[in-house]
Amino acid sequence: MNAGVDESKLATAAPEKKEFWRWQENTWYDESKNWKDAKIITCGIDVGSVSSQAVLVCDGELYGYNSMRTGNNSPDSAKNALAGIMDKIGMKLEDINYVVGTGYGRVNVPFAHKAITEIACHARGANYMGGNKVRTILDMGGQDCKAIHCDDKGKVTNFLMNDKCAAGTGRGMEVISDLMQIPIAELGPRSFDVDEEPEAVSSICVVFAKSEALALLKAGYTKNKVIAAYCQAMAERVVSLLERIGVEEGFFITGGIAKNPGVVKRIERLLGIKQLETKIDSQIAGALGAALFGYTLMQKQGGKA
Repeated sequence: MNAGVDESKLATAAPEKKEFWRWQENTWYDESKNWKDAKIITCGIDVGSVSSQAVLVCDGELYGYNSMRTGNNSPDSAKNALAGIMDKIGMKLEDINYVVGTGYGRVNVPFAHKAITEIACHARGANYMGGNKVRTILDMGGQDCKAIHCDDKGKVTNFLMNDKCAAGTGRGMEVISDLMQIPIAELGPRSFDVDEEPEAVSSICVVFAKSEALALLKAGYTKNKVIAAYCQAMAERVVSLLERIGVEEGFFITGGIAKNPGVVKRIERLLGIKQLETKIDSQIAGALGAALFGYTLMQKQGGKA
């Protein structure tokens, strides 16, 4: 051994495990506007089981947002989500007039003035994103799915929720992504790269769906075919929920799974209806709705929290 060589540095570091399930976190703000010109600034914080979003609304219009992975606890997740956008634009908490919390962690947003259910917030957010034609909303979250009916103002008129199993949710897709060792953003497009559409996996539990996927691989299915079978299963599961409540024209999808064309296109095919398009990130619908509720409350209170 040469003198002066640190033997500890010669040890080979263990390769870092790639997290195929990790989706792209996202921060955006409208560079054409200055938040300091706004009379009323409101914020919506959606702390979900898998992701957390902070949305800023200036005088009733979307200004910016941050979408990131939910951490170990709701208070810290809320703080980190908001810090992610405030740090980008030089804003402080005291610059925000009103904060509304939503999502499963809504009561644990330490700086929120009010908490509102995610059902109401997704309907309000979808109305802003998709327009007043939105009537049926499918929210595909990290751990549950919701089918929502709303009126032309985004007010909820009816809803159904399925939270029995993660197999038809974002978390279930993360499990399949890790199992296939394919980045989660690639699953949707790859699900169409098959010779023929396979039957859906039969299991309704994500644990057994994982076992079934492994069995299909051993039986000779390609990874793409297994992904297609899982996307079809997710589509059939949520369509069953939608059919129980009834699907009206003006169909809109919110949540992270809305970014997966492998699921979305199969849902559209099963329903015979195309979803309404939006240029806004579908994952921020709940937080956006919360911020819009905050703006309405501020208006009613004469601009005072």
